[in-house]
Amino acid sequence: MTKTAENNIPLFDRIFKPERIVLDNGHYVDRPRSRVYLILLVLIICIIIAAKATGFDFNVIIRRFGQLGVILGQIFQPRWSFFPKVIPPLIGTIKMSIVGTVVGCVLALPMSILASSNINRNRPSLLAIRFIISVVRSLPAIVYAYFFVLVFGLGTFAGSLAIAFFTFGIVAKMLYENIETIDMGPYEAMTSFGATTLQSFWTACLPQILPQFFDNCLYCSELNVRNSSILGYVGAGGLGLLINERVGLRQYNDVGMILLTIFVVVMTIDLVNDYIRSKIV
Repeated sequence: MTKTAENNIPLFDRIFKPERIVLDNGHYVDRPRSRVYLILLVLIICIIIAAKATGFDFNVIIRRFGQLGVILGQIFQPRWSFFPKVIPPLIGTIKMSIVGTVVGCVLALPMSILASSNINRNRPSLLAIRFIISVVRSLPAIVYAYFFVLVFGLGTFAGSLAIAFFTFGIVAKMLYENIETIDMGPYEAMTSFGATTLQSFWTACLPQILPQFFDNCLYCSELNVRNSSILGYVGAGGLGLLINERVGLRQYNDVGMILLTIFVVVMTIDLVNDYIRSKIV
C-alpha cells in the first residue's frame, strides 16, 4: 500500500482496523495495527480527569517552588542539639515496630496455612479466610492507628496494634502464596501412611516455607519502621507526633534532624536484615 493511499484511509480505520498486506502470490494477510496512539489518548484523558478531580495545578507548583527550596534548605541543615529530644519517641517507634511485627507474623502463620488451597480442602472455609485476609490487608496502618486510638486512647499501644494488623495482612497473603508453590509429595506420602494433617505439614511442609516466612517477616520489619514513624499524626505515639509538632511550629531544622535519624535507623535495620537473610535463605 502506498503512502498516498494510506493517507486516504479514515483515521478510525487506521487505528482500529487491521492493515492488509498483499503478498506476491496474490494472497494477503491482515496485520493488527499498533494501539500506541489509542493507549496514549486514553492515558492523556485519564490524566486530565484525575488532575481536574484532585485540583492539580502546575501554576501553583511554579509559584510555590521557591518556598519549597527554602524549606528543603532548612531540612538539609539539621539542628544537632535537638537530637536528645528525638531519642525517646524514636525508642517508642522501634518498640511499636518490633511488637507489631512479631505479633502480626505469629498470627499470620496459622492463617496462611488455612488459606492455602493445597492444605485446606474445605472450599467455604478457604474462601472465608482469604476474604478476612483481603479485608485486613486492604487498609493502611494509619487507618488502623486512627481506629485503635479512638478505642484504646492515645499512645504506642494503639500504634502497636495497628502495625500488627498491617503486618498480619501482608505476611498472610505472601505466605499462603508461597505455601501453594511447595512440593506436596512428602506431605501426601505422610498422610497416606496415616499421619494427621498437622503432623504431615509440620514435618514435610514447614521446613520448605520457613525461609520464605522469615524473609517476609524481615521485609515487614523494614516497612514497619517507616510506618510507625508517621502513626503519631493520629495520636499513636512515636516520631510522628514529634514531626507533627515541629512542622506546626515551622521548625524545619528539627524536622531535618528527625528525618536524618529515621534514615540512619532504617539503613541500619536494612543492613542487619540483609545479613540475617543471607544466613537463613
